[in-house]
Amino acid sequence: MATPQRDELPVAGLTTGQLARLLGVSPTTLRSWDRRYGFGPASRADGRHRRWSPDDVAMAREMCRLTATGTPPAEAVRTARLRARGSAGPDGPDEWPPVPSDRAEGSAPRAGSGLPLGRVRSECRGLARAAVRLDAEEVRELLRRAVAHHGPAVAWEEVMSPALQAVGRKWQSSGERGEQGEQYVEVEHLLSWHISAALRHYYLDAARPRRAATGAPVLLSCLPGEQHTLPLDVLTAVLGDEGLAVLMLGGSVPADALIIAVRRVASLAVVLWAQTGDTADLALARRVAEARWGVRGARTQTPVLLCGPGWHQVTDAAEPPGLTYVTSLHDAVRTLTGLRRERTSR
Repeated sequence: MATPQRDELPVAGLTTGQLARLLGVSPTTLRSWDRRYGFGPASRADGRHRRWSPDDVAMAREMCRLTATGTPPAEAVRTARLRARGSAGPDGPDEWPPVPSDRAEGSAPRAGSGLPLGRVRSECRGLARAAVRLDAEEVRELLRRAVAHHGPAVAWEEVMSPALQAVGRKWQSSGERGEQGEQYVEVEHLLSWHISAALRHYYLDAARPRRAATGAPVLLSCLPGEQHTLPLDVLTAVLGDEGLAVLMLGGSVPADALIIAVRRVASLAVVLWAQTGDTADLALARRVAEARWGVRGARTQTPVLLCGPGWHQVTDAAEPPGLTYVTSLHDAVRTLTGLRRERTSR
């Protein structure tokens, strides 16, 4: 997040409100840190008014970074003060506290994110805080650690997705109350973009050792008009962990291009994502299921998986031939790994 440097801050110091806007936290959070842990400005103008000097701002910024990783505030206060004095403490000068691996905790999220998180992992709370501050560097690092530590499936379900859902709930509730709900749109866009990038990097890094591996890929595609590719990024990373190759076509693929791709590639299966009923084109899905590939006289068809909430708005209980409704990430992975076992056992 771009923030003013020390020499750009007002000589008289910042008020608590100004510092809160600078760091992306609430003034209540700063006052709470002062009241509970004595973490406040070193001096007060006229003995009353709080003014945060450049050194105070540097410590507060460090405090935000530490709490974003899940460090308890009391410990973060101590570490921030040590580092402000030039002592890095037990972790060394260039190391940050590790991301905790504990599961959901019973307490409500600590102040700082402003998002309705509920019972979530500490990594999720830290990610939400960093996203609200628009601290892209911290968001990227927290996501990298979460995926590396937990794997893409757990990282998505217990860290990434809860944070995204909380942003959406905050945006919606703010709009209903007549507040500036649009202020959370940029938070959602920042978070979505970095989650997608983290998952794609994970898949590509994991795929490098398997370059010589063979096997029919899973073809992933959004339907025409559908731009929500993040769910397919999640599936790509998880399938990579399962050792499946993936051919990702991306968002809003034209119908004719999708059919051509299915006919050109001997894929294990085709996954079609539809976020809404407006993009869930059942007629096109049937065309994909009927498309054949292979040499003349020995052509075959590819199983088609319908993924996303949009399909539930346009389909009934009966599954058309060649189409399989998938209700969850685990269901999709289980179905696709089962298809691989069937093909390899032939």
